[in-house]
Amino acid sequence: MTGNHTQAPPLSTLVRRFTRTGLGALQNRGELLSLEWQEEKARLAELLIATVGLLFLGIMGALMVTATIIFLFPAEQRIYAVAGFAVLYLVGAVGAWFALKSMLKHEPFAESLAQVKKDAVWFDSLK
Repeated sequence: MTGNHTQAPPLSTLVRRFTRTGLGALQNRGELLSLEWQEEKARLAELLIATVGLLFLGIMGALMVTATIIFLFPAEQRIYAVAGFAVLYLVGAVGAWFALKSMLKHEPFAESLAQVKKDAVWFDSLK
């Protein structure tokens, strides 16, 4: 009768393997964090450029159209035209505020956080 008796690796080998695995996981997470950091910087730069361009062009266009329309009104009715445009622009500003808030709801580093949560669940399952 021959038994299949394999000897367990020594403790130092197990510690070395565990350390290598842990360092590999840390390196993987670090690379993921670095990649997401670069993506987030690029996204924020694009958002800033688009916002500045939108503001400049929108203000210039609105100023020209507003001035043209106001000067088309008779002198005694221009105050009403100015008030109407003020209300219109205020409503537009509120709409732009809500649109900007929805754009900023994107959670940065979402994938890194998800991986850390998965790691925590995995470590808890080892108990």
